[in-house]
Amino acid sequence: MGAMLPIEFGPRVCGHLEAGVDREWLVPDGLGGYAMGTVSGLRTRRYHGLLMVAGDTPGARRLGLVSLDPELILPSGATVRLGAHEWRSGDVDPRGFELLERFDLVDGLPRWRWRIGDLVLERELAMAYGRSCLAVRHRLVAGGPARLGLAAVLTWRDGHGERRADGPAPKVEPAAGGAVVEDAFRLAGPEWVAEGRWWHGVHHREEAARGLTPDEDLWYAGRFTGTLDRPGESVSVLAWAGDLAAEPPPADEVIEAARRRNRRVVAAGRPADAVAATLTLAADAFVVGTDTGPDVVAGYPWFGAWSRDTMIGYEGLFLGTGRADEGRELLRAYAGTLSEGMLANTADTGRVEYNTVDGTLWFLHAVARHVAVADDTDLAAELLPALRAVLDAHLRGTRYGIVADPADGLLTQGCPGEALTWMDARVDGEPVTQRVGKPVEVNALWVNGLAAVVELAGLLGEDAGAAPAAHRKARAAFRRRFPAPSGWLYDVVDAPPPAYPRGAGDRHDDDLLRPNQLLGWSLPYAPLDPDPAILRRIGAALLTPLGPRSLAPESPGYVERHRGGPAERDSGYHQGTVWPWLIGPYADACRRAGLPVDELFAGLEAHLPEYGLGSVSETADAVPPHGATGAPFQAWSVAELLRARRN
Repeated sequence: MGAMLPIEFGPRVCGHLEAGVDREWLVPDGLGGYAMGTVSGLRTRRYHGLLMVAGDTPGARRLGLVSLDPELILPSGATVRLGAHEWRSGDVDPRGFELLERFDLVDGLPRWRWRIGDLVLERELAMAYGRSCLAVRHRLVAGGPARLGLAAVLTWRDGHGERRADGPAPKVEPAAGGAVVEDAFRLAGPEWVAEGRWWHGVHHREEAARGLTPDEDLWYAGRFTGTLDRPGESVSVLAWAGDLAAEPPPADEVIEAARRRNRRVVAAGRPADAVAATLTLAADAFVVGTDTGPDVVAGYPWFGAWSRDTMIGYEGLFLGTGRADEGRELLRAYAGTLSEGMLANTADTGRVEYNTVDGTLWFLHAVARHVAVADDTDLAAELLPALRAVLDAHLRGTRYGIVADPADGLLTQGCPGEALTWMDARVDGEPVTQRVGKPVEVNALWVNGLAAVVELAGLLGEDAGAAPAAHRKARAAFRRRFPAPSGWLYDVVDAPPPAYPRGAGDRHDDDLLRPNQLLGWSLPYAPLDPDPAILRRIGAALLTPLGPRSLAPESPGYVERHRGGPAERDSGYHQGTVWPWLIGPYADACRRAGLPVDELFAGLEAHLPEYGLGSVSETADAVPPHGATGAPFQAWSVAELLRARRN
C-alpha cells in the first residue's frame, strides 16, 4: 500500500489562529536544510522560513528567505493581504489565515487554499531534492482576474539566532528576474521591484515560551507581481543557494519532481498501511546527503547529526524503508570516526565530541541488525576487526572512566561534569541525571554488543577475541545484580550515594523507576527474559499515549511538564518527560513477554496530524493532555514507531 495517511484541515482549523499555529509542516531538501512553518502561515519560531540552508554539517544552517507574503489586488481595486505576522506589540497582522479555507499535505507537500468571495487561490511549495532550492507556486483555482503581489521578506543569519536593524542591512543586488542576497542566495520571479526597509519587532511566540529571545527585525527586500486572468494560471517564485548562476528548473517541474520522488520513497518502503506509508516518508526527512555520504539529522528544526540518535534510529530509518545500501555506506563512514574504541557523538557544538557511553554500543547493535536483516556478510567481514577493537578498548578502559569492571564484567562509567548516557541534560554545566556507576541500559547494550560480536564472528568463521568470555561474565553479573526487590530493575548499580560527594563513600543501587530497564528485556541478545507482571507494573507507572515517561510519578525529582526557559526545561528533560522513541523497547519487551501490543501505538498514530505534521515529536509532557514539546520532527521517534509497528 502506498497511500499515506490523509492530513488535511478545513476552515475550523485553518481559520482559527491557535489551532493553526500548533500544527507545523516541514519540507526538507535532502541536505539538512528545509522550508518550515505553520498551517496558519504565522511564523512562531526563529527557525521558520522558506529557505533554511544547510552548511558544512547538517546542523550548521543559515536562514535566508523568510516569507513570500501574498497580496491580491482585485478588479474592484480592493487589496487583500494573505500573510500573517505577529509583532512585538502582540498584534497579528495581516490576518490572512481567516480566509484560509483548506490546508492539505499532498504527497507530503503543503498546499493552502484561500477563498475571497468567488476567487480561490492555491499555494504549493517544494524543494529540489539534493539542492538548496525552493519553488513556490500560486495558482488561481476559481474566479478572477486578479493581480498577485508577493512581498519577499528575508534575512541572512545563523539558524539559531536573530538579526537586528541596528546592524547593517542585508546586501541585495539586482539579478535577472530578481535579486541576489548577501552573495549567498538568489530570488527569481515575475516583475521584481526592489523595496528595501526593515520590519521591526517580528515576534516568535514559541521562542518566548522557551525563554529565548523572541523578537527580531526582518528585511523587506522587494516584491514580485503577476497577473492571474483565469483559473489554471499561476505565479511562481524560485529561491536557491549554492551555485547562484545555475538556475533551477521551473517551479512546476520542481514541485512535480518532489511529488514523484516522495511517492517512490513510500513505495520503496513497502508499507503495510497508510500509517506506515506516512512514517516512511517522515523517515526520509532525516536521511541527508553530505560530502562524506549519508547521514542523519536527529531532529528539526534545530538538531544536526548525533551518533546515538542515528544508531538508535538506524533500523527504522534504513532497514525499515528499503535503504540498506545507504545504511551500509553510513555505517562504514561512522566506523571511520572510532577513536579509543568510541564513536564520535556529534559536531553540533562546533567540534567533534566523544562524550557518550552508549552511542558506540548502539553502533554495535546497528551493525548486527544490518547484517541480520540485509544478509550483508561483506559488511560484517569489513567491520568485525573494528568491532573487536571497540570491545578491547572497553575492557581495557577508555575516556570518561568507561571500563568493564574486572570484578563482574559490567560496564561502569562516570566523570565529573559529564552526563554520558542518553539522559544527558545539564543545567549551568552540571548534569541533571549523571547516573555514575553501571547504568542498566548501558549494560544491557554491553551484553547485547558482546553477544553480537560473537554471533558475527561465528557467521564468518572468525575469531571473536575476548568477546565470548566477556559476554558470559557480564551476562551472569547482569542477571545477578540488576533485579531489585521492587520487582523491576535497578536503574544504576554501584552508584555514588546521593548524600555524598561524587565518588565518595560506599556505593549504592538506584531503584528509581525509569524506562531504561526496558532494554534489559527488549534487545535481540537481552540478558533477561521479561516477566509479564513486572512489565504491566512498569506500564501502569510509565506508559502514556505518546510513549513511556522518563521517570515514574511520585519519584523524587519528578517533573510533570517539559516547559519554561532553558534551565527549567533541561531540569525536567529526563525527569518525567515522555519520550516517544521508547515505545520501541516497550513494545519489544511486551512481545517477548507474550503481552498484546496492538493498542500501544494508537496514541502515536493519532499524533501524526498534530504538531509536526506527518511526523513524531521529540518529547511530550508527562501529564495529560501530553502536549508535545521539544523538536516537532524527531528521527528516533519516527524510526522506533515505524520499526515497532512492522515487527
